[in-house]
Amino acid sequence: MESWYLLYCKRGQLLRAREHLERQAVHCLSPMIAMEKVVRGKRTTVSEPLFPNYLFIEFDPEDIHTTTISSTRGVSHFVRFGNQPATVPHTVIAALQTDTPVSMVDPETPQAGDEVLITEGTFEGLKAIFTEPDGEARSMLLLNMLNKQIIRSVENKQFQKL
Repeated sequence: MESWYLLYCKRGQLLRAREHLERQAVHCLSPMIAMEKVVRGKRTTVSEPLFPNYLFIEFDPEDIHTTTISSTRGVSHFVRFGNQPATVPHTVIAALQTDTPVSMVDPETPQAGDEVLITEGTFEGLKAIFTEPDGEARSMLLLNMLNKQIIRSVENKQFQKL
């Protein structure tokens, strides 16, 4: 009888494992999410797995043996409880297929009102308040200098969230 199981894949090989398992007629699920983050100084949206390195699979152990699955390229091992691979309830899979969040913001990406530390440039070492993005590679920061609040555009590479 077909059931859902959880696999742990080798680092960076989730897509390879999924591809090879689908060739073996194994149904795979890896919920993806659009994550907004700063990459190389530019604010971008990247697609990432909701559960990095984990892959939900549905198969019948009487048709395809678990050792065949475990020896598939990119697969590390089954998530187990004792000696048996753990089964995932159908309700959990249904919830993952319908209620997966569409997008998120990386917790390391500053949002309006967050305190940041300027690490490079003229204002190095000063604390500032992040106000808003200014294009892809720059952001507007609120600086307090000589008891005056000044708004400056600073490259994303030149500050970090506190």
